[in-house]
Amino acid sequence: MRGESGLNALSACPVQGVIDVISKKWALLIVAVVGSYGKMRYNEILRQLKGISPKSLADTLKSLEEHNIIRREAFNEIPPRVEYSLTQDGAKLRKAIIPLLQWAVDRSQEKDCVILRAARAHHGMSAQQRYLSERPPRRGACTSSSGRASRHRRP
Repeated sequence: MRGESGLNALSACPVQGVIDVISKKWALLIVAVVGSYGKMRYNEILRQLKGISPKSLADTLKSLEEHNIIRREAFNEIPPRVEYSLTQDGAKLRKAIIPLLQWAVDRSQEKDCVILRAARAHHGMSAQQRYLSERPPRRGACTSSSGRASRHRRP
């Protein structure tokens, strides 16, 4: 009896819900990449995580959003624009998993990891600076000497 009640208490443990979410194949990598860049669009995440299928990315983003780890912000523009960022809980999760990701990279033969590349390339930059530095200029946009895109109307 005693062992059975201990089992029931463990199944009700809040850790179980977290493990269900982060144990998905791409979940930790999505949290790490989005956290490295601050805000990202769907195709930017897809480009960073080579090997993930569009369906897997969409399903995982939806699951992370449902569990309040990822924030999805849709803008009422034409064409429609959606940006993903970490919630406060997502940022805490990312901070907690950095040692795990570092440990995995240290054990791996492959030292060129998308997560570590992103962290090294953007160390010391604000999330907004990282986001602007990685986004390609919009179609029809010109880049000024400051590196920012600006729109010019045709006469």
